[in-house]
Amino acid sequence: VLPVITYCFFCFLTVISAKLKEKNKWFGPSPYVEVSVDGQSKKTEKCNNTNSPKWKQHLTVIVTPVSKLNFRVWSHQTLKSDVLLGSAALDIHETLKSNSMKRKSEMGSTSECHRFPQEYLSLLMLWEQRVDQHGRVYYVDHVEKRTTWDRPEPLPPSWERRVDNMGRIYYVDHFTRTTTWQRPTLESVRNYEQWQLQRSQLQGAMQQFNQRFIYGNKEFDPLGPLPHGWEKRTDSNGRVYFVNHNTRITQWEDPRSQGQLNEKPLPEGWEMRFTVDGIPYFVDHNRRTTTYIDPRTGKSALDNGPQIAYVRDFKAKVHYFRFWCQQLAMPQHIKITVSRKTLFEDSFQQIMSFSPQDLRRRLWVIFPGEEGLDYGGVAREWFFLLSHEVLNPMYCLFEYAGKDNYCLQINPASYINPDHLKYFRFIGRFIAMALFHGKFIDTGFSLPFYKRILNKAVGLKDLESVDPEFYNSLIWVKENDIEECGLEMFFSVDKEILGEIKSHDLKPNGSNILVTEENKEDYIRLVAEWRLSRGVEEQTQAFFEGFNEILPQQYLQYFDAKELEVLLCGMQEIDLNDWQRHTIYRHYTRTSRQIVWFWQFVKEIDNEKRMRLLQFVTGTCRLPVGGFADLMGSNGPQKFCIEKVGKENWLPRSHTCFNRLDLPPYKNYEQLKEKLLFAIEETEGFGQE
Repeated sequence: VLPVITYCFFCFLTVISAKLKEKNKWFGPSPYVEVSVDGQSKKTEKCNNTNSPKWKQHLTVIVTPVSKLNFRVWSHQTLKSDVLLGSAALDIHETLKSNSMKRKSEMGSTSECHRFPQEYLSLLMLWEQRVDQHGRVYYVDHVEKRTTWDRPEPLPPSWERRVDNMGRIYYVDHFTRTTTWQRPTLESVRNYEQWQLQRSQLQGAMQQFNQRFIYGNKEFDPLGPLPHGWEKRTDSNGRVYFVNHNTRITQWEDPRSQGQLNEKPLPEGWEMRFTVDGIPYFVDHNRRTTTYIDPRTGKSALDNGPQIAYVRDFKAKVHYFRFWCQQLAMPQHIKITVSRKTLFEDSFQQIMSFSPQDLRRRLWVIFPGEEGLDYGGVAREWFFLLSHEVLNPMYCLFEYAGKDNYCLQINPASYINPDHLKYFRFIGRFIAMALFHGKFIDTGFSLPFYKRILNKAVGLKDLESVDPEFYNSLIWVKENDIEECGLEMFFSVDKEILGEIKSHDLKPNGSNILVTEENKEDYIRLVAEWRLSRGVEEQTQAFFEGFNEILPQQYLQYFDAKELEVLLCGMQEIDLNDWQRHTIYRHYTRTSRQIVWFWQFVKEIDNEKRMRLLQFVTGTCRLPVGGFADLMGSNGPQKFCIEKVGKENWLPRSHTCFNRLDLPPYKNYEQLKEKLLFAIEETEGFGQE
């Protein structure tokens, strides 16, 4: 009896589109395609609610010459089983036969089409298919000694796997002549192409970036006027010094701060401000009161002073923060010389070679071969370019928070770079330097990451802006009886990093603790915390080590996460016409009185409040280069939307993953204004009822 050998080979598919005949007969915004063959199943991404969905998505499956590909189009449902919309099949044998007949004259033999590339056969021999104790199929890579749920795929075109002299595996892209520690996939290659596209647009983006601001060009000095006979000047290197015309001497120290300031930070929730006469007073944000008594010393700055009303003033917070940075600043300047071609590595070597004290001196950035002196503009460009370079997927340090969410979060797979912790310490220094020197960065972080910078706890609600689908699944668990539904969950989760699957217990022995109605709140809290910090504890610690060397985190304690984003990324002057032109409505029309009142409100408030409104609805203060027309949601392009939801006594709510504002049908303009102001000024998070 002779053995029968069936060759397996890779089938590369591109699912392009579908046309759905029946309209409005199914519920759900997300049609998708499932491709199944020989026990495998691959799915495309979900598409927006449409009868003509377009995916243009690549899928890879392993087939034999006798396999049969089955295509099924499903409609994704949120709270019930998905609905089958249509199906089709493709016979591999018939396809090979058809192709062989067409190529017969070119190849000389029909049997030639059954010869498969040796690299594919070798690849399959290096992998093994296994089944775990739960009956789930997984695959073992005997070369890299890792496991994955997905069948093995070959490297993308032009890529090669190599091993260095220390036995470490790395990958070479012969097309771009670059290397990376991360094993390239079709998705990572697409991310890199997206990053390259953004980089090509930097020239135009720089023009818009230079227009960002916190507050105009008018200088505000929180210490008030100088004493009689004193003058503030700037030398040829941009350093500030003070002239005493009474004694005809000069000094670096500000005469108003000498012997008056206690360098110890204020207690948590406290803030120091100054009256128009330069007299310090203190704001207790915990109790919303003000006093002239310094909570650190118990001494009053002024007896029987006038009462000062409590105001939530972002502008005052910024001035106070700048004041403390001025106290930490060191005299003279340091030179940072970097090449544009090797910006990341040059900046890393330069910043890590200086002491933290040196990095608080005035920055003098030099691009070799470019004439000009740095009086702030070159340093501003350096912060902008380097912050974008940090995003480079080849470094594997940060990743997008979602497929269509371009805010950054730490990549749990960064450990593939042997020096990743050194780089995170460097990035921590760099971000702190941007805040300390008042420079803006190009690429912002996710709101949960800003909360970590502020030493604030993150929870379930923060998950919505990072992973809305995962967030919605936890909300479903929270709002439904899981025991009645027959769900069997344990205090354990599976995590997959670079194709390797590992189980993580949410509490000791969690894989053996069943989730019940009684303990599911604890499960939801733990799994949300895990999702927001999974596998990045060491990276986060390294980041904050570098950050605190330059700027101790307690100096930011007065800001919330959204204010910190504005402080780091700056504000853009919002074009109201652009905003109105690219806004859509649900259950409202452009002429609805609530919509007319809404735009009246937006026109009346200042730019800072407009930015907070934008943050409240979209989750970020930043607009794309193309303005409101290019706003992105969790499922792709998503315009700013106002929907009629709730009752008149409700507060407005937001859905940041859809850029949607739930605006109740208020009875008059004053009521709408009051509710919206409360939402954008007082709400911490993404919604409030």
